[in-house]
Amino acid sequence: MSCTALLVGDGPVRTLTAAEAASYAGRGFVWIHVDGEDRPSLDLLAGEDIPEVAANALVATETRPRCDRVEDGAIINLRGPAAAGVDISDRLVSIRMWVRGGKVNSLTRRPLLATAAVVEEMRRGTVADPGDLVAAFAREISRELDPQVADLGDQLDECESGLDPNSVWRLRRTISEVRSEAITFRRFVAPDRDALQALAGMDFDWLADDDRLHIREAADRFARMAEELEAVRERSALLHEQLTDLRAEEIDQRSLLISVVAFIFLPLTFITGLLGMNVEGIPYAHEPWSFWGVVGFCVIVGAAVMGWFARRHWLRR
Repeated sequence: MSCTALLVGDGPVRTLTAAEAASYAGRGFVWIHVDGEDRPSLDLLAGEDIPEVAANALVATETRPRCDRVEDGAIINLRGPAAAGVDISDRLVSIRMWVRGGKVNSLTRRPLLATAAVVEEMRRGTVADPGDLVAAFAREISRELDPQVADLGDQLDECESGLDPNSVWRLRRTISEVRSEAITFRRFVAPDRDALQALAGMDFDWLADDDRLHIREAADRFARMAEELEAVRERSALLHEQLTDLRAEEIDQRSLLISVVAFIFLPLTFITGLLGMNVEGIPYAHEPWSFWGVVGFCVIVGAAVMGWFARRHWLRR
């Protein structure tokens, strides 16, 4: 677990101690960020100004994207791509924020990819207040998630172009993986959109008009991604049905071929069985040409049956 307190908007970004962050009341705003698994001491990190509902939201084990107003502050939970090397089942990690004028408390249990980019924006001076910080996180999360969602659609495009009976099992596995990822992403992308739309509609002094514009832009991007993920799910289901039809058609063709072969040999089996009976009276049994005569007769019968199938177009694929 690590805790970082940054003073932003009052000259260059600088790091504060927990005591300095708790008592700071000057220009700019203080961002206190906790990154780790264990529950931090919120009183030590942020003083006595965190309501119980916000504190519980910050340290909750399971979260979903949300935005709720508590007096003059907002509880904001968002989900975004994890930092490189982080192995999680949900693919997206959460950042929980308690935002009000002059101070922001945030917590991530797993490293978030967008955090480094937001800190870099701070050091460049483009983040000067809590509204800028929230807008920066919304913008970075949506920007990093967009190509991952687009890649799912590209994978389906490749599957559609490579649709072939000989690659049914490989394509089915790929399509199942894409559909599973789309379901996982959509579980959080749509709530991200709803949370940002709710935040943009709230009237806070620390949320400027340009911040609302950036937040709405990020919400629109999340909305588009949610629509794309829904399309990916529907296309995956359609492709799965097409693969099932191809597989069924291939099995039908093979079954037809087996049936044709069996039907050709059925009269031949009857003829050879009839002539192979161990009884007296079989015609031409002692003639020297009888064996080749029977073979020729079987060939004629087999050719006639195959010709009949050909005229009926049963041999066409």
